[in-house]
Amino acid sequence: MDIIRNKSLVNLNTFGMEVYAERFVTIHSEKELLTALEVYSKERINILGGGSNILLTKNLEGLTLKNEIQNIQITFEKEEEVFVAVGGGVPWHQFVLWAIEHNYGGIENLSLIPGSVGAAPIQNIGAYGVELKDVFEKLEAIDLKTKEHLVFEKKDCEFGYRDSIFKRALKGRFLITKVHFKLTKKHQINIGYGAIQQTLSEWEILNPTIQDVSKAVIHIRKSKLPDPAEIGNSGSFFKNPEIGKEHFEKLKKQFPPIVSYPLPNGQIKVPAGWLIEQAGWKGKRRGDAGCHEKQALVLVNYGAAKGSEIYTLAMDILESVKAKFGIDLTPEVNIW
Repeated sequence: MDIIRNKSLVNLNTFGMEVYAERFVTIHSEKELLTALEVYSKERINILGGGSNILLTKNLEGLTLKNEIQNIQITFEKEEEVFVAVGGGVPWHQFVLWAIEHNYGGIENLSLIPGSVGAAPIQNIGAYGVELKDVFEKLEAIDLKTKEHLVFEKKDCEFGYRDSIFKRALKGRFLITKVHFKLTKKHQINIGYGAIQQTLSEWEILNPTIQDVSKAVIHIRKSKLPDPAEIGNSGSFFKNPEIGKEHFEKLKKQFPPIVSYPLPNGQIKVPAGWLIEQAGWKGKRRGDAGCHEKQALVLVNYGAAKGSEIYTLAMDILESVKAKFGIDLTPEVNIW
């Protein structure tokens, strides 16, 4: 186990922020994790996954753990389902590609989402009508305080929209070492959300496979979202807000083109990107901090922006959307 002091994190976060970790160690196993926790038992602990859902605004004090626990293993198989255990350090899209290659379904709509498998339950990642909780069985994690190995079933995780107990009551308390999934061998194709069906129709695919759906999702995401390798970003910066019907009807009268999606709970989901664009932020730039020109939901670092500058821009966007629509936006990205 090698401890690196004053480690630059510029290549370990997709915003490309030049910040430093006071002490840094890469974790490849549970044993290495427990050793690190024993040696640095009194240190502040930071957990770094794929670095794709964080905005780093300052240097990290204490010990930063980079989860690189790698393994994909089939644990149980039935006629129509397969159960898979995946190391927390496996890149999420790598796992999706593995599933697609083996013709296991359920996560094809989640193709090309950045980040690691261990971070996926924290965020309850989702896209195109599918969320992680739909295929989730359980996860294994180490309590960073007590060093206990615990198992969390689905109900324990308290999944919500881009949310879980690991973003609230248990934030920063656990490092997720392994996630267990239930994937399909007999597939139910989900193409009713977003532009998937349109893309498949343009490709003249009438009876799509999970491989076709994955390719369509990858195509759509690449056309809509900037590549972090080219422009620093963390994808969607804000959650899509949910508002009551009465509030929505008032807005509908004032802004007839407003985009909306009715929800089973009676609330109305309004795309945050639409709200931000209508508030005049799309394509706006302050130095190297900006709101992307093609997707208002994505804040970007054009080169040398500081995390604090991105944060200030985000807060100004929140205030203007609140003033114009009476809607509170919530960051989807974790701000450190």
